[in-house]
Amino acid sequence: MGSRLVFLMLHRFTEQGLVCITQPHHAIIAGELARAWSNEQFGNFAPFDEVCLGASLHDIGWVKWEQKPTLNPETGYPHKFTQLPTQVHIDIWSSAKQLALPFGRYAALLVSLHGTGLYERFSNWRNSKEAKTIVQDFLNKEVAFQEQIINILNQDEYFAPYAAPSIIKRNQQLVATWDSLSIILCQGFTEKEEVTKVPTSDGETTLELTLLETKGNCNHIAVSPWPFQQSEVKLVYEGRLLPHTFDDEAAMQDYLNSNCWITLSTVLKPL
Repeated sequence: MGSRLVFLMLHRFTEQGLVCITQPHHAIIAGELARAWSNEQFGNFAPFDEVCLGASLHDIGWVKWEQKPTLNPETGYPHKFTQLPTQVHIDIWSSAKQLALPFGRYAALLVSLHGTGLYERFSNWRNSKEAKTIVQDFLNKEVAFQEQIINILNQDEYFAPYAAPSIIKRNQQLVATWDSLSIILCQGFTEKEEVTKVPTSDGETTLELTLLETKGNCNHIAVSPWPFQQSEVKLVYEGRLLPHTFDDEAAMQDYLNSNCWITLSTVLKPL
């Protein structure tokens, strides 16, 4: 099977049962964080709409898998931030750029860069000869795509200023930041969490998240330092509630397609 990498459906345990949040839906929350972002300390980013779109689409490759998630027999729940064979997640990430491209070149570039960035940061695949071959081939193809898109953008009057290496790198870091922040918020936590290597106007910082209180399905969380434009940010997102485990994959998939939806929310405030 080779090395494995963590990605899939997000799990959030509640008193009612397990809430499953899809990767594409969590990506939408990342896009909302992007649109709320920016102030004097954290600076601005550009091209604004295209970067926000890239954040919203960064997990578009998982759309097909999330339609029929597989059962983890060890837990009785859908696979989550758990491990799939290298070839499976490589196939998913390989398709992402083409799925994103109809939405725009810059967004597709950021989606591709997010995928390669994950493999560069989480490099346990290097421990397997089979996985190393698979992943390196993927990285080579993605880099070729990225170079092609960047060359095209540099010939475009509107996009050329945003195709500079420093601008692209910062936008890639921002998408990674919103991805990490969205994962933490969607999964929930009990006391404190942090997001590191967050771009600011003149460098990097670490965001510290503190759970203030939980009211029903809403978490109130303090963020320090405060990276947003407004004094409060409210996020509303959806999951599907599984009140029990399953031993049959088809039964689990049928249940996920039933009326088991639940609405969650998070309110972010300065510390």
